[in-house]
This record gives sequence, structure tokens and C-alpha cells, in this order.
Amino acid sequence: MSAPLKTASPGDSAPIGPAVSRGPVEPRDERGEGVVLNVFSHGFLVLWALMIVLPLLWLILSSFRTDAQIGGSAFGWPQNWSLDVFSRAWDKGIGAYFLNTVIVLVFSVPLTMLFGSMAAYVLARYQFWGNRLLYFFFVAGAMFPVFLALVPLFFMVKRLDMLNSYQGLILVYVAYSLPFTVFFMHAFFRTLPTAVFEAAILDGASHTRTFFQVMLPMAKPGLISVGIFNTLGQWNQYILPTVLMQPQSGDDPERYVLTQGLVQLQQQQGYASDLPVLFAGVTIAMIPMLVVYLSFQRQVQAGLTSATLK
Repeated sequence: MSAPLKTASPGDSAPIGPAVSRGPVEPRDERGEGVVLNVFSHGFLVLWALMIVLPLLWLILSSFRTDAQIGGSAFGWPQNWSLDVFSRAWDKGIGAYFLNTVIVLVFSVPLTMLFGSMAAYVLARYQFWGNRLLYFFFVAGAMFPVFLALVPLFFMVKRLDMLNSYQGLILVYVAYSLPFTVFFMHAFFRTLPTAVFEAAILDGASHTRTFFQVMLPMAKPGLISVGIFNTLGQWNQYILPTVLMQPQSGDDPERYVLTQGLVQLQQQQGYASDLPVLFAGVTIAMIPMLVVYLSFQRQVQAGLTSATLK
């Protein structure tokens, strides 16, 4: 006789029927997936770096070649490493254009940082009627194409008698860079601790002193980051100085900036091509910004990530 089936009692927790044997669960190979992802990401970054670095190296090496070498082989190794070509480029006007650009940026970048950080601080720390409307007004300015404002901007600067002048271009640069500066610094000031601000007010500090001596030093990483971006943007600006820095008469001096000067250098050559001088001029215009970025790259990265980490 077969054994009777056992019925499960209410207290039994084991399932009725024979247990189904399942095979061992194989662990997921996460290490292999991570290796594949790292190889792909690092390979993409290496490819991107080569696409940026190789043209820069080719440009610098082309400054030491001659026209015959450039015409014979664009990728040949220079045979003469003389710096005479940089001296010739400097004497042909690059030196004056370089000085004009430095004069404009010495005033435009600090003014942009001062006005932009002050506006961003007030919008981030003080609640008043129209706060959000004014903030969105600045944000909308960052999305407005500068090409649409060239004609009214030209006549406005002309009415102020500031065409072909440093002060006219400085004011336009400041107005052009303010929207991005306010947008960037607004998010940064909102992350700063409120307790420090309240402690300064309770100690009797005025709003001006609280801003310049307490809050602004705490926002140093953000200031460095947005300052680098403004310096790069204004250094490489071409369309605004092309419209605003044009001599109005034969007696007016040429106050061209570097971007205009490189175009002038190319046009002055005519049929007598001197490509090494042009490459040397581009190299002179490029090296200062590379030095600035490489010197402050850690501060730029800290400024971009600190707002999200706090």
C-alpha cells in the first residue's frame, strides 16, 4: 500500500508538494561591464583630446615652416625653428592689436564681474516684488542673438559718440556678458549658507560690507569660473568689434582688436602670400588664453561642481 499524503496544517509554512530544485544563481559580471564602459568612455575622451590638440600643434608648427614647405607638404616637419616669424607678425600690427585687446579686457571683465555678481546677489538673497521677473529678464538676454541687435546697437553707440573708442566697446562687452554672469552667479549665491549672512547682519554689518567682505569671498570659486568664461568670450569676440571699432574718418586711429587684426593681416598679404606670419599671429592670439585656462583649470572645475555639491 502507498503511504497516505500528508496534509498541510495551518501552522506549516512549507509549501505543499515536492520542492523544485533550482540551479545556482550565477553572479552578474558587473566588473566586465564596468571595464567595457571605462574603455569606451576613455577612448572617446582620448579621441576628443586628439581632435583638439592636433590642430593646435599643427598651427604652432606651421608658424616655423616656410611657404614652400607648407605648399609642398602641409604635415612636414619644420626645418627652421627661428622665432623671426613671430617678430615679423608682431611688427605687422599684431602687437598693436594685442595691446588694444588687453586694454579693453582689463576694464570690461572686472566691470562685468562686479555688476553681474552684485545683481545676482540681490536677486538670490533678497525677496522683493518683481524679483523673478527681473531674473528671467536677465536669462532672456542670454538667449537673445546678438545679430538681431547690431543695427540698433550701432546707432545707439554712434549717438553717444563712442564709435571706434575703447569705452564704447567696453560698455557693450559688459552689457553682452551680464546675462550669463547673473545666471551663473545667481545659482552660486543661493547655495551659500544663510547662517553666515544672518550672523553678519546681527553683528551690525551693512549690506554693502556683508556683500564685499563676507559673501563675495565665499563665492570665489564661482567668480573665477565665470571670469574665465567671460575672458575667453570677450577675447574671441569678432562681430561686435567689427561693427563698433571702425574708423569714422582718415584721422581716426585704428583701434582694431586681435580678431579684427588677424583678418587685416590676411587681407594685407594680397597675392604675396606669407602664411607663416598669419599662423604666427594666430598662435600669438591663442597662447594667452591657453595659459589662462591651464593655470586656473582646477578652480574652474571647482566652481562648476561646488554649486551642486553643497
